[in-house]
Amino acid sequence: MLRCIAIDDEPLALELLVDNISKVPFLELVAECSNALEALKVLQDQKVDLVFLDIQMPGLTGLQFIQSLAEKPMFILITAYEKYALDGYTLDVLDYLVKPVSLDRFIKACNKARELHELKLKGNNSTGNSKADYFFVNVDYKLLKVVFADITFIEGLKDYIKIHLKSTTRPVITRMSMKSVEEQLPEADFLRIHKSYIVSIAHITAIMKNSVFIGELEIPVSDNYRDTLATLTGKQN
Repeated sequence: MLRCIAIDDEPLALELLVDNISKVPFLELVAECSNALEALKVLQDQKVDLVFLDIQMPGLTGLQFIQSLAEKPMFILITAYEKYALDGYTLDVLDYLVKPVSLDRFIKACNKARELHELKLKGNNSTGNSKADYFFVNVDYKLLKVVFADITFIEGLKDYIKIHLKSTTRPVITRMSMKSVEEQLPEADFLRIHKSYIVSIAHITAIMKNSVFIGELEIPVSDNYRDTLATLTGKQN
């Protein structure tokens, strides 16, 4: 079951949305909210997998609501305005539905959410297995497989991370926190050396007091993580 909430400031639109949700057997409606602030309270108190969200709302808009969250469930935007589609895309929303939404189009979006949720579960289960050598990240409306051995370092950029790979010069960019990605990496193979950097131990070529090198690239080590680096070298700087 996908635990979901419905958010719309128009009572009739919210009623129709709730009715559509009731017709999808794998959806469990956790709460219905008339604004984003109500939804924030729900997300703090309960586990939510999927959010059906209107964009134009008083106070906090739907897009502002998404941007305000550090850890994000899946989002399906439901709006009367097509002009926000590009904004939704940049925020990695799962789907963008324009009102009035037909039931078959609604179910298609829900099926996409279920498929993505199942893939995430498989990826998380795999990373919990000591034999797993990869995990999945959400990139451009799909889950991309990233092999741990291919990662050279990970760079944090506010709400995003850049995963730098040995196999390509183009990093993988995904909306994810450094804390979240750190929890999914095997501890024996990766080291947090800075609030904005996690490095692959296997790809470190040299270590200085305030930095490590991956090939010719120098990456800073912050004071908070210097002791961690010292445990790797066996030397106190």
